[in-house]
Amino acid sequence: MRSMTKHFLCFLILSWASAQPPQPNAPEFIREGQKLVRAGQLEEALALYRRELEKDPSNTAALNAAGVVLDLLGRTSEARQYFQKSADAAPDEQGRAVAWRQMAMSYAFDNDCANSARYGRMLYDYWLKRGNHYAAGEAANEVARVCIEAGALDEAEKLYRLGTEVGLQEPNISAERRALWQFRLEHALARLAARRGQKDAALKHVAAARKLLDENPEMARQQEPFFPYLAGYVALYTGDAQGALEHLKKANQNDPFIQCLMGMAYEKLGQKDEATACWRRAVQTTAHNPPAAFARPFARKKLGGQ
Repeated sequence: MRSMTKHFLCFLILSWASAQPPQPNAPEFIREGQKLVRAGQLEEALALYRRELEKDPSNTAALNAAGVVLDLLGRTSEARQYFQKSADAAPDEQGRAVAWRQMAMSYAFDNDCANSARYGRMLYDYWLKRGNHYAAGEAANEVARVCIEAGALDEAEKLYRLGTEVGLQEPNISAERRALWQFRLEHALARLAARRGQKDAALKHVAAARKLLDENPEMARQQEPFFPYLAGYVALYTGDAQGALEHLKKANQNDPFIQCLMGMAYEKLGQKDEATACWRRAVQTTAHNPPAAFARPFARKKLGGQ
């Protein structure tokens, strides 16, 4: 495991973040484990990873994978012991960065902004030291999203602004990339204003986000799907549950966070069965990223701990 390539380290983060099938060069036990995870057989996946660790306690891929499964099972304190062991066993700073990112997401499953942000900033520093301004900005934005849903709005705003500032410092940044960071910031500021009860400010930021999409078609090609999420989020948190649903139904229905927002809207409208159906869809997520970290525990509570 100490010879893990740079390519696979990056892959490991992305595969767990997006819940996509692993690439062919992943270890066999990772491929088998993720099949079990996607089938909802979490205990079986955990047992598989633990068998690998019996052979080699310093196998960082197995340590990270076991920690992810434990987070999905709600055993977050135990998960972080595995991520810490992974960081300790990592042969270099790059390997430790993988564990830091997993640790940040583990705290996200507990809705713990402070600790998630602590590890997110470590990852931010890691990328910035390597001159990768885009990745540093994404690291800050990722934990900012954890903080906004934890209700730590001021910290979330600091992190979103930090991510934007460093992202825009990318040497020879393209117009499309510049517009992307501006769109992301307007998206975040709209949601923050909505959470603070500042409806007029929220709507101004929504309009600014819309304008950026309209004026930057190349950027909009990838980012347009995030606009219904924004409009629905703002509507939900400014008291328009029906309007929120109309927007959110146009958003990515495979996103567990969208399902949670829809469930909240249905709940506010007194449509209990529809809300429960959303919770049931959300709780099935097996990703290890901010949407899943919020959605899985939230939906489980709504379903009575199922």
